[in-house]
Amino acid sequence: MRRALLRRSPGSLLISAVLAVLGVVSSGTARADYPVNYNFFAGIPYELTNPGGALPGANDWSCKPTAAHPDPVVLIHGTAGGAQTNWGAYAPLLANEGYCVYALTYGSLDVPWPLSALGGMKPIPSSAAQLGAFVDRVLASTGAAKVDFIAHSQGNTVGNYYIKRGGGEGKVDKFVAIAPPWLGIFGDQMNVLRAFGKQLGADANTVDGMISAGVCQACPEMLGDSQFIKDLNADGVYDPSVSYTNVASNYDEGVFPSVALVPAPNAVNILVQSDCPVDFSDHLAIAGSPRVAADALNALDPAHPRAVPCEFIPPFTG
Repeated sequence: MRRALLRRSPGSLLISAVLAVLGVVSSGTARADYPVNYNFFAGIPYELTNPGGALPGANDWSCKPTAAHPDPVVLIHGTAGGAQTNWGAYAPLLANEGYCVYALTYGSLDVPWPLSALGGMKPIPSSAAQLGAFVDRVLASTGAAKVDFIAHSQGNTVGNYYIKRGGGEGKVDKFVAIAPPWLGIFGDQMNVLRAFGKQLGADANTVDGMISAGVCQACPEMLGDSQFIKDLNADGVYDPSVSYTNVASNYDEGVFPSVALVPAPNAVNILVQSDCPVDFSDHLAIAGSPRVAADALNALDPAHPRAVPCEFIPPFTG
């Protein structure tokens, strides 16, 4: 008997090791355990090593939603962001929490990489059409009836345009809006383009040349006095079928709380510094803050609230 046990032992150990590597738990379901780096630029290394790829935990087209999290989550980046560069913290975090999570790069120009990694350059209706096609693919792949959105900056406007004007009504349940320019931006969004370009290694003169050539066609549309914003908000800022959670910061350079935290019965408004004065999140850092990430998780799953941390958050990186 003892000899037989010894003969089986190496195989048993091998199986145990493989299961441990795969993260398989006793119930037979895979448990994600991706590292989460709360830094706005945490996704940059992934884009540098795998241009146009997907972050750990994102875009698993075999993922099936669970009863606990029935809606897949679609991440919508901001100006000059992308599927990897904008969501280095959120993709692994959501996958670890058991969500099917997806991210796309929309509105990128037909130019060589790394400039092609700077999304959100094309007109918002065009970007919203790309988002709509992506959402349809997510719904078809997962079998879900609706998705939830988490968006940053311009991504909120793209997401809302898709819902209100692009055929997305009825396909989105919850909308977590990080620094949403609902009433338009009032700052220099071109600084965001410069920051992303620098992180990706794009030559500064090339990036500034793009800016001077007016390549960000979406940027004028997002201005507070633009006809685009006026038309989009003509029937109200929000779609009544969607539950919105808006998160804004006093230190945002362009999306001020007054344009982001628009009151409505179907909107929850959160000011980052309301009870955490040591959080200095600006327009970029707010999408890398663990505090805002906890707010997002609570918005997606309000039946199981978690504590929202308060700690020092520096600007720019989070």
